[in-house]
Amino acid sequence: MDTRISLQREHVRRGFSISHQKVVLEIDFSGALWGYTEITIIPTSSELRTIHLHSRQCTIQSVTVGGHPADFTHVDPLTNISMGGPAEASDCHRHPELKRKIYSALQESDEGELSIAIPAEVPLKQSAHSSSGLSFANEVATPEPQTPGYPQAHSTIPEFSPITVNITYSLRNPVDGFEFVLPSDAYPFRVPHAYTTPSSPDSARCWVPCLDNLWEKCTWEFEFIVPRYLEERDIHGDDEELSDTSPTIVVCSGELVEQVAHPYNSNKTIFLFSQAVLTSVQHIAFAAGPFHLLSIPPDNTAEEPSGSSQPLMYAFCLPGQEQMLQSSTSCLRSAMTFYASECGSYPFGSYKLVFVDSLPTQRFDSATLSLVTTDLLHGDDAIEQAMETRHALGHALACQWAGINIIPKSWSDLWLVNGLALHITGLFMRKLFGNNDYRFRLKKDMLRAVEWDMGGMPPICQPQVLDPPDAVTLPFINLKAPLVLHILDRRLGKSGTSLGLSRVLPKLFLSAISGELQNNALSTHTFLRTCRKVSGVDPRSFAEQWIYGSGCPSFGFSASFNRKKMAVEITMRQEAPAYTAMENSEVQKVLMKPVPFFEGQMTIRIHEADGTPYEHVLDIRTPFKRYEVPFNTKYKRVRRNTKRYLARQAAAQAAAEGDAEAAEAMGMVDMGFGLEIWEKEQERENWKVADWTEEDEGIMSGATYEWIRMDADFEWIANIKFEQPDFMWVSQLQRDRDVVAQLEAVTALAEKPTAIVSSTLTKTVLVSNYYFRIRCEAATALVNCAVRKLDFLGLFHLFKLFLRYCYDPEDPNQDLFSHKYVPKPNYFSDVSEYFVRKSLVSAISQVRFENGKTPSVVRQFFIDQLRYNDNTSNPYSDGFYISTIISAAACANVSTAPPERGELLPTETRTDYTPEDMELVKQTRTEVDRYRSMDRLIPSPHNIVTIAALEFYMVLGVANLLPSHPRTFFPFTREGNYTQVRIAAFDGLFLTKWYTPQIMRYILAVMAHDPSQVVRRHVARNACYSLALLVQMGEMKANGKEAEALLIEEDGNSQEKIKESKKSEMDTMIKVLRKDREVGKNEALREFLMPIALNPEIDHEVRWCILKLADLLIRPVEEAPPSVKIHIPSTPVIETAPPLPSVKMPAKVPRVIKTGGPPIKSPMVPFNPPTKLKLPATPHPDVIPSKLPPVPITEVPKKAVVFAKPELPAKVHKPKAKPVKANDKPVHVPKAQSGGMSLNDLRASRNALKKLKTNKRATIFLQPVDPIRDHAPNYFDIIKDPMDLSTMGAKLEEGMYKDRFAFQADFRLMINNAKTYNLVGSFVHNEAIALETFFEKQWTIINKTLEAADKAHPAPMVETAKPVSRILPPVAKALPAKTPSAAPASAVPSRHLNNAPPVASSSRPMIKLKVGSQINKIPEQPLHQSSKPQKRKAKASDSPSSLVLEAPPPPYVDDGSHDILQEVLAIEREKNEQRHRSIIDKDKSTPSAVPGKRKKTELVEDDILALATPSKKERPSPPGPSTVKPQAVPPVSIPKPVAPPIKVRKEKAVEPSRPPMPTDSPIPSLKGKEKEVIAPPAPTPVPPKRKLAQATPINEKKCKDLLKTLLKLPESELFLRPVDTVLDGCPTYYDEILNPMDFGTMSTKLNEEKYRTMEEFKEDMELVFSNCRLFNPPGTSPTICATVVEKVFKKEWPKAMERKLSWTEKRGLQGILTTLVKEQISWVFREPVDPVALGIPTYFEVIPKKDARDLRTIRLKLDSDKYETVEAFESDMDLMLHNAIKFNGTDSEVGFIASAFRERFRTLLAAWKSGATKKRKDDQGTPQPTKKIKMG
Repeated sequence: MDTRISLQREHVRRGFSISHQKVVLEIDFSGALWGYTEITIIPTSSELRTIHLHSRQCTIQSVTVGGHPADFTHVDPLTNISMGGPAEASDCHRHPELKRKIYSALQESDEGELSIAIPAEVPLKQSAHSSSGLSFANEVATPEPQTPGYPQAHSTIPEFSPITVNITYSLRNPVDGFEFVLPSDAYPFRVPHAYTTPSSPDSARCWVPCLDNLWEKCTWEFEFIVPRYLEERDIHGDDEELSDTSPTIVVCSGELVEQVAHPYNSNKTIFLFSQAVLTSVQHIAFAAGPFHLLSIPPDNTAEEPSGSSQPLMYAFCLPGQEQMLQSSTSCLRSAMTFYASECGSYPFGSYKLVFVDSLPTQRFDSATLSLVTTDLLHGDDAIEQAMETRHALGHALACQWAGINIIPKSWSDLWLVNGLALHITGLFMRKLFGNNDYRFRLKKDMLRAVEWDMGGMPPICQPQVLDPPDAVTLPFINLKAPLVLHILDRRLGKSGTSLGLSRVLPKLFLSAISGELQNNALSTHTFLRTCRKVSGVDPRSFAEQWIYGSGCPSFGFSASFNRKKMAVEITMRQEAPAYTAMENSEVQKVLMKPVPFFEGQMTIRIHEADGTPYEHVLDIRTPFKRYEVPFNTKYKRVRRNTKRYLARQAAAQAAAEGDAEAAEAMGMVDMGFGLEIWEKEQERENWKVADWTEEDEGIMSGATYEWIRMDADFEWIANIKFEQPDFMWVSQLQRDRDVVAQLEAVTALAEKPTAIVSSTLTKTVLVSNYYFRIRCEAATALVNCAVRKLDFLGLFHLFKLFLRYCYDPEDPNQDLFSHKYVPKPNYFSDVSEYFVRKSLVSAISQVRFENGKTPSVVRQFFIDQLRYNDNTSNPYSDGFYISTIISAAACANVSTAPPERGELLPTETRTDYTPEDMELVKQTRTEVDRYRSMDRLIPSPHNIVTIAALEFYMVLGVANLLPSHPRTFFPFTREGNYTQVRIAAFDGLFLTKWYTPQIMRYILAVMAHDPSQVVRRHVARNACYSLALLVQMGEMKANGKEAEALLIEEDGNSQEKIKESKKSEMDTMIKVLRKDREVGKNEALREFLMPIALNPEIDHEVRWCILKLADLLIRPVEEAPPSVKIHIPSTPVIETAPPLPSVKMPAKVPRVIKTGGPPIKSPMVPFNPPTKLKLPATPHPDVIPSKLPPVPITEVPKKAVVFAKPELPAKVHKPKAKPVKANDKPVHVPKAQSGGMSLNDLRASRNALKKLKTNKRATIFLQPVDPIRDHAPNYFDIIKDPMDLSTMGAKLEEGMYKDRFAFQADFRLMINNAKTYNLVGSFVHNEAIALETFFEKQWTIINKTLEAADKAHPAPMVETAKPVSRILPPVAKALPAKTPSAAPASAVPSRHLNNAPPVASSSRPMIKLKVGSQINKIPEQPLHQSSKPQKRKAKASDSPSSLVLEAPPPPYVDDGSHDILQEVLAIEREKNEQRHRSIIDKDKSTPSAVPGKRKKTELVEDDILALATPSKKERPSPPGPSTVKPQAVPPVSIPKPVAPPIKVRKEKAVEPSRPPMPTDSPIPSLKGKEKEVIAPPAPTPVPPKRKLAQATPINEKKCKDLLKTLLKLPESELFLRPVDTVLDGCPTYYDEILNPMDFGTMSTKLNEEKYRTMEEFKEDMELVFSNCRLFNPPGTSPTICATVVEKVFKKEWPKAMERKLSWTEKRGLQGILTTLVKEQISWVFREPVDPVALGIPTYFEVIPKKDARDLRTIRLKLDSDKYETVEAFESDMDLMLHNAIKFNGTDSEVGFIASAFRERFRTLLAAWKSGATKKRKDDQGTPQPTKKIKMG
């Protein structure tokens, strides 16, 4: 069906289309959005009564239609899935029923979650003209030929006057669609920012009400209100401080109209954007944050078409990444220029690129804007990452043409749009990296596609399939689509008159811009029709095979020469593996459409004996055929007498005699000609070069052709097998210039291991003329020659090749198999050599003896490479190189011996590792551990080295060479590590016994709560895969009977028996898993599986993985009859209410019930928090009732236009409104105290009530129980004394309580009522327990505060009770049960309680992250994850405990730490009593013991329970580089000090989830000496003092200047003098800090000349900061001050350490240059080479610009101190002379001048050195470190 008709029918069914949408949003970086959207709809039916829109997650507050208030319902079926009562819902055997309900809910949500009734006051007026709406306005004139009657039907659709729908909504802590990236405990230095995210297929509707459809396009208008700065600045700050802050920037799809200051609030900014091009909501995105802006300049060299200008391009990144932004986006402008010239002008006005954190995919492409992960940013020292980034960003820009501007007409056309974007990206990559790279990648992609498309993949275009391709198929489509377009391009170019797709693409893109292309939706049919028009070739047969059919052909070719006919006979046989695989399945053949036979033309190229290539075309029409290809060279004249042959022989001889031109000509013929070591006899012996035998020579001389190439023009995606002698493959490798031909030759030679082949491949690696990836392939192919038959010649050659990167052996005849390979210092400026070196490393690791082991010399080789690697002088990072070595070392240490015959499972392989093997493993692991530790201190790019180390542990663990224990990987799975490190750690964890209950709980907690969506999804997916792997590996074994049955099944030979065998094997594996006590019977899994899947806020992909896990492990319940009833909710439910017609009520009630009655929501408590971090926030408009009652609206059948006008109930808002806090403020104070309650008790009770009412768990306790509303008809029969919070508030204000204890009694009555009426484990029962625990904790603090107030000064102390009550309780009995919700609860040190207020009220300038003005709006919710605890991961070891169906646990369960805590409390209390200082706050003595407790409690590594606790309050040890306290701390004893939310500039933010502390308590100064509980992730470590290769002598002046700079900072006051334990109030400071240090002491040491090296000074400076962090908790004022001062220190330190030539050396070298310039001999080198002026246009092709040198350039570098050493200056002079000789030749005039100049320069330099030696003994300047080889 034509898509236009389907879209029209969709409009008719819906009754309207959208022409314009305006979105106005205010962004609060605490995790909330609020505002409104204004949608202009155009009705298309007079019967329209209800508007259905999509909206998830949003809280809709009000809706107006045409300016009139409208009734609406907002029901999200996905969040209201119910499985019945608590017992039924937790039954894990009912997972199939849940799966069906999810499918049903997804289908229901397609109709729209938001239904709006059009008010009677809004009439539907028909406009003067008729049309189908904006979407079809341009299409009337150009119908497609297959729908001739369409225009008439099209024109009859009436159009009505537009109606404006205004929806006010808010969004708080979204799960999908929008991401707030905020600082957290694990990532304290993250820069706050927010952006739209493609986290789910329906992510657009998650942040704005809309029509969430790719084909619904409209114009857009945006208005964003954001804080002007995310950091509060000092009021008295000067301009200098202003320049250091980054203003908040909003980047949005469309064009920026203006940026204005907020008219009423100077601290806010408004950004206005407009998108005039019709765009789908799915292609709208925006990002907000303190981004750094880089404007990408226009390309001045580009030839612009007349009248056009280059689009504006901008790149944005987070603060701190500015240096990488320039290098990462350098290719974007050239990409824009290239695409504009190839595909037509850019379809939009500008292009923006924003790099953001935590993006779930690599990119999110939208109109004019691409959001890109920060992982793609790279510095100037990157190699691999630079290539990947260029490809990714080039593709992002290409998607603006195909993917955003042009969209697929239906989902089956997605291949075309994606393929076009990838195709033009490939063309740009060809321009960027060269044709060799382009063709090589195409060939590799083709091989992957052929391997993939063997019967398991559908066609890339399936018109009969209406759904989008799934996640498994899409990567295959994206792989095959550009290949299909490439071969189509080749065939069009050959067969037709055009230039292929280069003529088709501009036409397509032009039709999209001009409006000719309907809705800019491109179909496969339109594309093929355009191809036919342009080229004249009918592509139908091509499309049937490659586009609408699946599979790829497999060819077998053979060739022989027929002397009689003088022809080459080529035999072709074609097979279709995909068709063969489905031959016996008619259903599969219909669905997958495998092509039984591919027809077409194939070009072959025969290189005849004289070297002339002749092309021939084979017309393939049958699966088998023998072709006779005519031969052109007369047979008798072959080889010896042809002019071409003789000319080549003469040229070779001339080249051998030294003729440069002849040598260059021969190089064009033979890639390896002129290789020096191949020409010298001695070198040939050293390299063990093998020569052809006389017999081979005879065969070769008699050959009639040199080689034949099949599919020479790359017109087929096929597996081609062609047999020809090895000498022909060698000729093809050496003489064919096509990189594909060379790759085919290398692949073929790898299958023929001979000495000749080994020598040829070695020569290929050595010759730099080859494309470097061919050299890498040749190195890998050498592995096949490393066999005993050839005496391991391949390994010899690999070692010999790698020896070029190592120091030469002293003995030239050294046995390479016993040589110690010490590498030279790395220098990766030659990228080709770098990749070859990496491939040699990988190849060496794959060499094996017959027993599967690697030679011990190979394993020792890798140990040496790791041990002696030196990257100090390398301008590039060696992270990827080290990772390659580590991976290769893992490969080398593992045996590849197959299992014994008869063994079923691979794990039963013999483990015959010798002590020598284990010693080598031990040494290798030592080196790997060292690199992993170094990677913590000096991180490699994206921690690639740590990832390689984890994979090393994983591989050796699976091979039983290392103990496979979860503790190896556990620390790396925690938050705070880089995401890819966590993923690698989870992969390793999944190959251990991760299914033990404690770890299983941790895994489930990560799936449900982890803040990183990437981690959540990866863990959920791999949980399923790992179980299959573990069964296959034999970790879980079947019993003997099942194994025997499996063995019998495998004896069958027929195809059917093989299939049955596979099915039997699968069934056996599932049985093994389900019966395994630790897996299928796992208590944690069974208990939490359904609650996680039912959690409305769970990630949709995680939910499906959980259900897949349930399918594997849990037997489904037998449910034949219910299967019919489950679908009933999707049909209309008739209400019998009198005033209403027959209406459809929502199948799921969107509100939670009150205290009585069975719960409707899931009973899952710990697993339903949203996944965003909660910060104190400004109150939002969502205080208005969150959801109105469901408006009864008639369900509209899909194929009929029937709109029933609902009669809405009169009282709309009342039933669903959130309870209004009427009694928060007393009206008549004396009346409230009339019952005898004291003022203190009254204030405390009001405070407690306020906290209770704002608690998340209090929703069902806010109002009295209504038996009808809450479905609890027998409530008052059971509960005789009902009570609720509103009643308690009324009694409190009426003075009905005599004291606070009466208030407490009523609260306990309310909780007891809830527990009595509701079943244990039900939702309400669990909520009651959670609220009770919260109340008891707060009440304990209140009681203690009031008791202290009674003893001292009652009135003022009551005032201080308010803030204190917001603090976590300091006593152990207030700790909650050890449940997942108890993660944040623990004692708080008294210092934190009492010393925090002065931090907030200090006169010192503070920097705070602004997250809202009224902080107290959001209460502290520390228990049972009651606030928004998804940012606080539940403890894995405990998380399930709140769901067990037993009696509710008491608020606190002693886990053994209680006694320890009490002991430490007592000790600390005694210390406090001995102090003579006055005690200001009575809480001071209680929590201060926790640091001591923390210090005493050591982690037992074997305690997996403790390890598995995903507490956000514990920092994992891996990310922090600190070496002071490497042990993790038991989560049970981890208090999180409550500190004011002190926020620092840009990336500095701490404790965002805590409310602020009060500022009215006068407490003595902290002085920065508080004890730290755990080290933050990013403090500067105190590294163990180690010997440096050569230290830098102290420069006292620079050190003093640096100290002066630091002392100017106001934050440095804390560090001016040594700590005074009495004055600063920290008596235990010197007990904990063994090496105190401060700036005053450092200044004294400088004056007394006690520092000898700069490194000693730096160590002392770092000691100051590490001491501060060690003693003070993170987030406190001292640590923030330390961070600020340390940041300045790190900025200034490189300047102090800057190495440059001494003044004497610089003057001496300047004198030499001056002398040289004056002399006549230097005239050639004085100025830079000008290729145009000198008439040498190819100069920069031979000499890269970056390597060009001349005396003027060298003088400029010398004058600007760019040289660190004299040697660097010399190397530049040598490079200048080398360039001259390289370009002009040694024997040229310039070559002679260069030689003479070199002699003159060396003479002058030697004279200066000898004359300056005596002077420099006294004035050495900055000494240069000598290069030493570290031998371990």
